[in-house]
Amino acid sequence: MAPKPGITLRGLMEYSVSLGNYTAEEAERALAERNDPAKLRIRTVIKQRLKDGRVIAVMSEPMSDGGTIATYQDITDLETTTEKMVEYTRKLERSNRELVDFAYVASHDLQEPLRKIEAFGDRLVKKYISVLPEEGQMFVNRMQSAASRMRQLINDLLSYSRVTTAAAPFQQVQLNEVLNGVLSDLQIRIEETSATVEVAELPPLEADPMQMRQLFQNLIGNAIKFRRNGADPVVRISAEFTDDHNLPVSGRAVTISIADNGIGFEQHFKEQIFVIFQRLHSRTEYEGTGIGLATCRKIVERHLGMIDAIGRPGEGSTFIITLPLSQTNKEFAA
Repeated sequence: MAPKPGITLRGLMEYSVSLGNYTAEEAERALAERNDPAKLRIRTVIKQRLKDGRVIAVMSEPMSDGGTIATYQDITDLETTTEKMVEYTRKLERSNRELVDFAYVASHDLQEPLRKIEAFGDRLVKKYISVLPEEGQMFVNRMQSAASRMRQLINDLLSYSRVTTAAAPFQQVQLNEVLNGVLSDLQIRIEETSATVEVAELPPLEADPMQMRQLFQNLIGNAIKFRRNGADPVVRISAEFTDDHNLPVSGRAVTISIADNGIGFEQHFKEQIFVIFQRLHSRTEYEGTGIGLATCRKIVERHLGMIDAIGRPGEGSTFIITLPLSQTNKEFAA
C-alpha cells in the first residue's frame, strides 16, 4: 500500500525497504543520521542498491536554515566498473603471489637433486675421465656445464622470489656506503676488464639495504659485462633530486642514472629486457639467465619507484631509477 500524507520518516523508510529501494541496514543508518543533529550539519552520501540491480547515490546537503536537500544520482556503471577493477586487482595480486611462491618452492626443491648431479659428475671427472673415450669426456663436460647453468638459474630464481618472500623492513640507507660495498665485491671483475666506475654523491633514503645492494650490483655488473670489444668499460653513476614525479608516494625523490659505454641495445627492446627469462643475446655471447633486470624492476617497484632504460646500439646504455626518499605510504611497501 502506498504511503499516506503525514507518514513518519520511519514509515516512509520501511515502505522504501519493502519496494527494495533500501536494505534494512541502509534504512536504519539513514534514520540514525537523520536523528543526529551533528550529521545534519555535514554532507552525507548513502548508496542504495535497488532490486533491479541499479545503484543510487543519495547525497544529503545541509542548508543554512537547518533543513537538507537530497539529490539522487545513478552510479550503477561506476560501481560495476569499480567492482570489476577491485576483483581484477585481487586476482592479479593472487596470481603474483602464486608465481613468486612457485618460483621459490620450485627453485628450493631443485637444489637437492642438482647437488647429486654435480656430486656424481665430479666423481666421474675425478675417477674415470682419463679412461673415458673422447666422446664420453665430451658428454661429461656438457653435463657439468649444464649443471652449472642450472645452479645459476636456481640461484637467480630464488633471488627473484625473495624480493618479496624474504624482504627486510625499510630503514635509513646510505647509498654511497652501499655502492662502496658493491664495488668491493666487483673489484676483481673491474680490474680484469680495466673498468672505470665514477660515482657521484648519492643521498640517504628509506630502503631495504640488501635489496639496494642487489640492485646496484646487477646494474653495475651488467654495465661491465656488456662491454664493447676494444673499449675499456666506463660506468658513470649520477643523481639528482626531483619533486616532479609520478610515484605513488608523496615527497621528494631521487633519480639515479647508471650510464655505460657498452654495446647498448635497440630502444624498441626496452620492455623486453625487464621481462624474466628474456635475453637479447645468446649464452655463447654473454653469460646469464635473463633474470637480473627483472629482479631489478621488482626491487624498484617494491620501493614504490620506477626504472627505465635508454639504449644506444654500439654506444652504451643508461638505466634510470627514481626512488622516493621517504616511504610515506608504507602500506604499499609490504
